[in-house]
Amino acid sequence: MDIIFLHVVHVLAALGLIGLVLIQHGKGADAGASFGGGASQSFFGSAGAANFLTRSTAILAAVFMLTSLALAWQARQIANEDGDLLPALQKIQQEVPQVDTGVPVVEESAAEVPQVEVESPASDVPVVE
Repeated sequence: MDIIFLHVVHVLAALGLIGLVLIQHGKGADAGASFGGGASQSFFGSAGAANFLTRSTAILAAVFMLTSLALAWQARQIANEDGDLLPALQKIQQEVPQVDTGVPVVEESAAEVPQVEVESPASDVPVVE
């Protein structure tokens, strides 16, 4: 139950962080605002939006980082409870019955490719050696 709550908070923090970053104006928008472009249309006033959005972004970034660390810690705890992954895979391979497919197994010594001499086609162009 705790891990579901943590996942929900993590996803909501990520979506909120994305939204807040997209709402904020970059530093290049200040030049256009000085000619009367943005101050009259802002919801929070001329300077109030920057402080509110900056604080909200910082808080959501902190929540996102903390939930990321908590999820990583929980994943590590779950992995340690189950043990190593390799012995689990070996156990699964031992439990699965071996099926004879009828395909012969090629040994490494037989896997060498024989060298075949290719004769050059007869042509009027002389071969330079």
